[in-house]
Amino acid sequence: MLTPVLMLALGLIMVATAFLSGLFGMAGGMILIGILLAVLPLPQAMALHAVTQMASNAWRGLLWWRHIRPAAAASYLVGASAAMVVWSFWRYVPSAPVAMLFLGLTPFAVKLLPERLQPDAGRKGHGLVYGAICMSLLLLTGVVGPLIDTYFLGGKLDRREIVATKALCQVFGHTVKLVYFGSVIDQAATLDPAMTAVAIATTVFGTTAARRLLEAMSDAQFRTWATRIIVTISGFYVLQGLYLLFVPAMVPALAQP
Repeated sequence: MLTPVLMLALGLIMVATAFLSGLFGMAGGMILIGILLAVLPLPQAMALHAVTQMASNAWRGLLWWRHIRPAAAASYLVGASAAMVVWSFWRYVPSAPVAMLFLGLTPFAVKLLPERLQPDAGRKGHGLVYGAICMSLLLLTGVVGPLIDTYFLGGKLDRREIVATKALCQVFGHTVKLVYFGSVIDQAATLDPAMTAVAIATTVFGTTAARRLLEAMSDAQFRTWATRIIVTISGFYVLQGLYLLFVPAMVPALAQP
């Protein structure tokens, strides 16, 4: 059971991260999973994050449903479904440092790909490939923010189409993640009902609050700030992952006479 103080703190954080995701369709989930991994066991953090992101993305999809692009979503979901089947047999759960390194390094790795392989939501083949990769990362790290964002930003969709179509894809992905960490893997997670209610309510509020600001923003501003946010958060996760991986191991060695 979570303490009331921790629940309140997490609720406030969820409002802020949902607002950020409601504005850019990204980044909020990346920040939230990092915080949850720091205060909860990994399976529980994944499950609570899944509920939060399902609520956030479902509500965002409803707010912008007229801007969803079915073709882009369909190819992505087919690839994601194929990856889901494969991972349900492997049932791998990474350590927190490895998960954070995955989060941070993904967008930088994508930038190294040749031009013809750069993500483009307008190409069906790209949707299949990136859908499979994104689902794999989702089940390994809890979020796919950097890669799925790069996938949608790389095409010609406008800011509302990006936010709406990605929201639909993310509802599917986080539903799969909740089932995966809730019943498929051996480290089955349980959810606190009160915290679940707080997560849903706060994410709906934060998402709704961002709507007017997204309407006022231009596509150029959206893409510029989205790219900056991805790079900043990814760099932070790389540093945090390296810290968790190496510093704790070095401290006992330095303490020896």
